Amino acid sequence: MEPAAAQRSAEAARSRHAWGEVFAILSEADRQHPLDPEDLERLALAAHLTGRVTESDDLWTRAHHAWLTRGDVPRAVHCVFWLGLDLVLSGEWSRCAGWTARARRLLDDGQPDSVEEGYLLALEGLRSHFAGDAEHSLAVSERALALATRFTDPDLTNFALVCIGESLIRLGRAQEGIRLLDEAMIGVTAGEVSPIVSGLAYCAVISACHDAFDLRRAREWTAELSRWCTAQQESVPYRGVCLAHRVEVMRLHGDWDDALDEADRACRWLRSRPTARSADAAYYQLGELHRLRGDTTRAQEAYREASRLGHSAQPGLALSLLAAGDTGAAARAIRTALDASADGGARCRILPAYVEIMLAAGEPEEARAAAGELAVTAEAVDSPLLSAISGQARGAVLLASGDPRGAQAVLGHAVATFRDLDAPYEAARTRLLIGLACRESGDDITARLEIEAATAVFRELGAVPDLLRAEERVLETANRAAGLLTVREREVLRHVAVGKSNRAVADDLFLSEKTVARHVSNILTKLGVSSRSAATAYAHRHGLV
Repeated sequence: MEPAAAQRSAEAARSRHAWGEVFAILSEADRQHPLDPEDLERLALAAHLTGRVTESDDLWTRAHHAWLTRGDVPRAVHCVFWLGLDLVLSGEWSRCAGWTARARRLLDDGQPDSVEEGYLLALEGLRSHFAGDAEHSLAVSERALALATRFTDPDLTNFALVCIGESLIRLGRAQEGIRLLDEAMIGVTAGEVSPIVSGLAYCAVISACHDAFDLRRAREWTAELSRWCTAQQESVPYRGVCLAHRVEVMRLHGDWDDALDEADRACRWLRSRPTARSADAAYYQLGELHRLRGDTTRAQEAYREASRLGHSAQPGLALSLLAAGDTGAAARAIRTALDASADGGARCRILPAYVEIMLAAGEPEEARAAAGELAVTAEAVDSPLLSAISGQARGAVLLASGDPRGAQAVLGHAVATFRDLDAPYEAARTRLLIGLACRESGDDITARLEIEAATAVFRELGAVPDLLRAEERVLETANRAAGLLTVREREVLRHVAVGKSNRAVADDLFLSEKTVARHVSNILTKLGVSSRSAATAYAHRHGLV
């Protein structure tokens, strides 16, 4: 294919976002006739978006040298930015530092002011962000934003806004940071920025929502990211920890089947990269899904792989041990995990499990202290999700401490929030606790309704361990209800359950029909049902006859 024809074909494919086709067309054209710098950049972009990291780096390098040969230093430096971006995302910081130093020297060598200085600052800000230096990242990203504004560059503006937003969140100014990320996302959804910058912005905002426990916003941007990825034909799922966060959002919203498929794809794709960075978080989410489904063996395998790659296996592994009945090992593991958690965000992800395990281990005071710490953090963060999680933990402590009415009040607020956030599993776990609290306060009818509602959700989700626990509670409640019936009432119920009329029951038991009617009325009230057929169904379902 002639170069001009190849360019036309590649441009047509690019307009459809068919990046695999762009890569194939331009690669073949490059083999026949070495591409000019602009086409090398297009080919490098297609390589990046289709996951060909090594090819992408080589192509940006070739484009850099080609622009230098033509004497266009700013364009050569721009290529260094894209190359450096790949290197930072791959964890090759030393190579990135070397390329950045070269680019700065080129700009300092008598070049006029240009927007490329801002791009190098943005790259420095990203490196500082990954290194954990939020203050430096904020400072240089603000300088990059000033240059982006001066030169009216949409890509740099978006990139700098994202870096500033992430830095503010790291520095405890979450609401300011989230607002800037939302502003950056407007440019993305409006199609104002390039595909690479768009993908990075999506990944950043979803990760930021995860760090800020902002489930509602995370779900919104996750849905947008899915639509964007679908539009980018033949592109790979966007790289980074945002893949794992997408899985977590799907899990929280009850999309467990899809989340399991997505987690499996994320693990396989991330492990296939030259470096397996971010695969650790994906394996942890895979472990969580297997644990919730009751597949302990697969869960622990996934947790081990996550740990091997550098991610903490907690609190999932400790909860898995608790589900397996090894309460002592679970308690030791969760204590170690909490002691190793330095920052507030990490502790907030450990504390709910810590409360659950300490209660199971018979350590109510430890559970109470952990629930108190979680409540203080939740109030400071101002996150509905974290507030509901905290309420669930405090309700469990109050229930274990013999205050069922106090537990009901706290748990009621939590379940309302979980419903508002469309988090069905957490809402069901909270309703199970409400049912137990109602039972302890003597309201067996409401207890049964709450526990049965939770059971239905667990069954629908396939949450086998929770389903078994809930069904045990239903049976316990049914047995308590049966204990409320007198001997004569149980005898009447046995006759009613086989379809006999009051007259027939009266004849069999040598009672008056009026007395039988009174017994039937009492039975309906105690069982919390409204008809004879419902009492019959309930009695058979719960083994009362």
